[in-house]
Amino acid sequence: MLEYGEDMDIKRDDLLQMYYYLRLTRRLEERITSLYHQGKILGGAWTSNGTEAVSVGYAYALEKNDIAATYFRDMGAFLVRGISPKRIMAHYLGKKTGVSGGKDGNVHIGDLNHGVFGFPSHLADNYPVGTGAALAFMIRGEKKVVAACTGDGGTSRGDFHEAMNLASVRKLPIVFFCNNNQYAYSTPLRMQMAIKDVAERALAYGMPNKIVDGNNVAAVYTAAKEAYEYARNGGGPTFIECKTMRMHGHSEHDSAKYVPRELLEEWKKKDPILTIEKFLLENNITKKEELDDIDARVEEEIDEAERFAIESPFPDPEETFTGVYATPVEADENVM
Repeated sequence: MLEYGEDMDIKRDDLLQMYYYLRLTRRLEERITSLYHQGKILGGAWTSNGTEAVSVGYAYALEKNDIAATYFRDMGAFLVRGISPKRIMAHYLGKKTGVSGGKDGNVHIGDLNHGVFGFPSHLADNYPVGTGAALAFMIRGEKKVVAACTGDGGTSRGDFHEAMNLASVRKLPIVFFCNNNQYAYSTPLRMQMAIKDVAERALAYGMPNKIVDGNNVAAVYTAAKEAYEYARNGGGPTFIECKTMRMHGHSEHDSAKYVPRELLEEWKKKDPILTIEKFLLENNITKKEELDDIDARVEEEIDEAERFAIESPFPDPEETFTGVYATPVEADENVM
């Protein structure tokens, strides 16, 4: 019956931990969405609803000293890498205890202490940043890899192609992921590119590519693990297309009326959380009671994160420019 992943050589504890991160990602974003509709979050709210298996899968396969060059639907990667729900919730509320210390908001999240690059809103922007980190790893002779992710729309930008070309030419230790959620905002895939699969774009750079079920966290994890080892051992980059479906609008202020309802109903049956839950139960890997305990633990963490964020202070006005600009270094007159 083991049909869930291409290679189910994954430990039971790892499967349960990935289930936990899928649940944590979904519930955290649902709570953020609720706060947004209550008017407690300024700006917008962007979620990965329906696509959580992509970020959880590729991030869980990374090693501690690797780097994740994320994009805005990678909440699962933030959590897997160790950025806590408390700091993320406080970040959304603009609090001093948030990831940016209250200087940014929404999903502009990054923390080098956890090996996560921050990013601006332009998609595919972290592809060249991740490629630069991979080049540094290669020059230093470090056995580290970079995971860089963007959406299907991001693959139509110039920085996507520049990064792919350089990484391929230099055989850099980076793995490129595409969260193909079918729509670049309101533009369907068929109106973005003439090819059937985004992965075909990797062929132009002589880069190995793979297509996986983006709603199957085990498949994403397995493909990522193999690609990381290939890159870590000098093989160069790989491009992995994860086919999935964004179940909400581009953001919470977008009703997504441009998406056919029947398409959403079709993908609703492939929900990544329901899929792994069914697999775990039908193969006697766990019992429903254990999954219920995980769900209860997640709910408690989210409640605690919300309380923490609401009770946290806003940043002090005098801190406005702290950490925004580089600290000037005094020039050595003897060098001049």
